[in-house]
Amino acid sequence: MSGLDTPSPGGSGYSTSGGVETVAIVVVTYNRADLLANLLAGLARLERPADAVIVVDNASTDHTAEVLATWVSTAPAGGTRRQVITSPDNLGGAGGFHAGVKAAYDEGFDRIWLMDDDVVPAPDCLTVLLAQDPDSSDCLMSVRENTDGSLIELAATRFDLRNPLAIKPKTASVMTSYPDRASMPERVELANVAFEGFMVHRRVVERIGLPDPTFFIFYDDVDYALRARRAGWRIWAVRDARLVRQLDFSQQHDLSSWKGFYMYRNLFVVHLRYGENALVRAKPWAITLAVTLVALLRGRRGEASNVIRALRAARGMRTLPATSVD
Repeated sequence: MSGLDTPSPGGSGYSTSGGVETVAIVVVTYNRADLLANLLAGLARLERPADAVIVVDNASTDHTAEVLATWVSTAPAGGTRRQVITSPDNLGGAGGFHAGVKAAYDEGFDRIWLMDDDVVPAPDCLTVLLAQDPDSSDCLMSVRENTDGSLIELAATRFDLRNPLAIKPKTASVMTSYPDRASMPERVELANVAFEGFMVHRRVVERIGLPDPTFFIFYDDVDYALRARRAGWRIWAVRDARLVRQLDFSQQHDLSSWKGFYMYRNLFVVHLRYGENALVRAKPWAITLAVTLVALLRGRRGEASNVIRALRAARGMRTLPATSVD
C-alpha cells in the first residue's frame, strides 16, 4: 500500500496525555469522490476536531485521488493530521477497515471512530461521544438519520443466535424499537453495530484484534461487535450523537450477483462462529437447501449457485481470526 499524509503534530505516536484521549477517524472509500468530499468537509466542522483522519482508498478509479491530494495539501498547520492509505487493490470495506484500524492502533490513538464515505457527522457528534461515562464507553455507536432528520439506525438491539427458527438473527433494531430520536433514551444497548459511526477504544482492539478482512463486505461489523461482546464489553448507541446519511439506505441486493454471494457466505460465517447451539450452527445447511430449491423453481440459477458456493466458502471461515494486532 502507498500513502500520503500531513506531518504528525505530536511526533511518531499518540497517547493519552493529561487525561485527554486522542481520536483517529478511519474512513474507507471506493469510487464515491463527491460523497467523500462532503464527509471530509463535515469532519473539518467538528466542534472537537479529531487528532487524525485516516482515509483508506480502495483502489478508486474515479477522481477520489484528486480529492484526497487536495485535502492533504490544504491541511491547516497544526490541525488534524490528514493521512491517506492507498490500496493497489479493492480490499472491500472489511479489508479497508482492517488496514485503517491497524494504522490508527499502531500510531497509538486511544479511540478509533469508523465511518463510510456516505455519512456526515453533526458538528457536536464527537463532542457528545467523548462526554460519555469513561467507565462504560469503550464501544459507542453514533445514531444515524436521513437528511430529513428521520431515524435510520438499523443496528440490532436483539440479535438471536440461539433460536434455530429465527429466519434472520436480527430480530429488533433501534429503528424498529423507537419511532424517532426523541423517543429514545439517552443510551440504547446494542447487540451489533455498523462500521458507520462506531467508536472503539484501543484496549478493545488490543484484546479482540482487528476487523476480519476476509469478510470483504457485509457482516464484518457484526462479527466485530460479537467478538467485543463475547470479550465482556457492552455496546451503547448514543442518542444525541447524530450521524447523517447522504444517501437513502437500502440493503436490497440482487442475490444472484457477486454481492449476493458475500451476503450469504458472511451470514453463514456468523452462524458457524457464534451460533449458541448445534441447531443454530446447522442453519446454513437448512437455508442453503431451501434457497436452492426455491431459486431453481423460479429460474434463479445464479442465486442457487451463489448460496451453494457461499456455504462451501463459509465452512473454511469458521475459525475466529487471530487477536494479534501485529
